[in-house]
Amino acid sequence: MQPHESADNTSGNVDNPGTPASPTQANDYCRQKAGPPGSALYYALLQLPPSRRDAAYAAHAFCQEIADIHAAVHDPGVAHAKLDWWRQELTRLFSGAPAHPVSRALAPVVQQRGLARATFDAVLHGAEMDLAQMRYLDFAGLSHYCDAAGGAPAELAAHVYGFDDANTPALAHTLGHAITLGRRVTDAGVDARAGYVYFPIDELQRFGVTAADLQNGKYSPAFVALMTFQHARARQAITDAAAAIPRPDRRKQKPLLALAALQLALMDEVADSDYQVLHQRIDLTPLRKFWRAWRAR
Repeated sequence: MQPHESADNTSGNVDNPGTPASPTQANDYCRQKAGPPGSALYYALLQLPPSRRDAAYAAHAFCQEIADIHAAVHDPGVAHAKLDWWRQELTRLFSGAPAHPVSRALAPVVQQRGLARATFDAVLHGAEMDLAQMRYLDFAGLSHYCDAAGGAPAELAAHVYGFDDANTPALAHTLGHAITLGRRVTDAGVDARAGYVYFPIDELQRFGVTAADLQNGKYSPAFVALMTFQHARARQAITDAAAAIPRPDRRKQKPLLALAALQLALMDEVADSDYQVLHQRIDLTPLRKFWRAWRAR
């Protein structure tokens, strides 16, 4: 998922929710927030039966609301205040009195799926990490970030998609971690322009690339070597994690598998461009997104 509009630009303003959204309005809000037509998530969730899509959109919209905080808010104090608001909103959600359109859409999902608050709190932790640091010393630190920013949302989604094998949520967490690692390759330029350099400092030093090189859009053979290394590691992680999703649950978890397939395809597209991502955002055509998501197994 890529960031879209922040909640403050909608009728469901988190600071002033206003008139409670009807179920239809809440679901429509979630669809636009998380997966508007043409987005990767839009094509991934087409793999679900229509009757199950609203619940999935609600879960992904919550994750997008939280991700948007660091993407759209540049004042740390305001960003932390928004995170605190969402903690309070989770309390309202689990006490049966949600205010935000996303929370109202989530309310029946929480009840039907028996979702635990801890699953939502884990998503907040990823946003807290983005507010706390913009560099990582080594791969262990980056891996912890990917767990929080990618693994936790994927585990939440897995609970909403449904599963029979008890190992599926944890394995979905691993796949979400891997997809987020892959996004560091495809979003390297976008991240750098926002001030974030997720490639570990010790790996930048090993390849002779600086954070300033990334932020200034400097291409070089050293940069290509760095990206080739990052690409290969992330690609293997996604491939292995996707293969580990238990066979009985692969149909139910197809949206997550579709997101993995789309990320792999996008990474390969970036590689074909010789990693020309510092000055532009590379994307797949809608037809390729539809085809790759549909073929995911």
